[in-house]
Amino acid sequence: MLKRREFLWTSVGAAAAYALSPLERSLFAAPAVPLLAVAHGPSPAAITRAAIEALGGMRAFVHRGDRVVVKPNIGWDRLPEHAADTNPEVVATVVALCLDAGAKSVLVMDNPCNDPRRCYARSGIAAAAKAAGARVEHFEEERTKRVAIGGEALKEWPVHRAFIECDVRINVPIVKHHGLAGVTGGMKNWLGAIGGARNKLHQDLDRSIVDLSAYFKPALTVVDGVRLLVRGGPQGGRLEDIERGDTVIASADAVAAEARGIALHGRDGAAAPQVVLAAARGLGRATWAETDERRLEVAGG
Repeated sequence: MLKRREFLWTSVGAAAAYALSPLERSLFAAPAVPLLAVAHGPSPAAITRAAIEALGGMRAFVHRGDRVVVKPNIGWDRLPEHAADTNPEVVATVVALCLDAGAKSVLVMDNPCNDPRRCYARSGIAAAAKAAGARVEHFEEERTKRVAIGGEALKEWPVHRAFIECDVRINVPIVKHHGLAGVTGGMKNWLGAIGGARNKLHQDLDRSIVDLSAYFKPALTVVDGVRLLVRGGPQGGRLEDIERGDTVIASADAVAAEARGIALHGRDGAAAPQVVLAAARGLGRATWAETDERRLEVAGG
């Protein structure tokens, strides 16, 4: 779990820095565009907005006229309080920021494990995304196309055409406990963009999800750490298995986002199998300097 003291730069630390000379301030200043931003606070919408703004804002990723697909985790017939699906306020904020940046359209979609209509409704994501201006569609197997993944484990696989034909892909996973994989985040979230016999991928899960991450290449990853499912994942269902994280992580580097999200669960993200494999393949960074990370304490209720 992240502690409040880890976010001091933008509160006490930032105020103190501005009492220094310009040269001295430059020694304390965070990079103009950090590798990743970690925002902490009581409002899921506010911390999502703050994390993305710290990376230069959504206009750094979405341009006027872009067709955007936002990929949350809507895999389970669970309430937001169960932390099995992405927080609906996080999803809605990402959608709104895309439209503010000039996106022509924003589509929100997943291929759930439980009944899709119940998952979309009970998670709160369908209603929140629609209210923010997104199109929300159910995954239809007949709209998949078999494509060359070109991975180590996956050579070909059926992918939904929406994820192929869009201009921008934004991954909005929840980071949570998984009984088979330990802790999962954005890389495994791409299972919801494909069709076919997905259960077969669990035979070589780590390499398979790295292959998918390499294929989809999200422009931005926004990790939901508002509530943390620490046991009983990936489906959960017991409130006693939830801890408060009150954190959102944003990065253009999908590997760094994965590693940082896993760290919210008190684990070494750089040592997670999918992170090790992805970094070795040059897909992103598993480790970074402290100055590469912007930490934000965000007020608001």
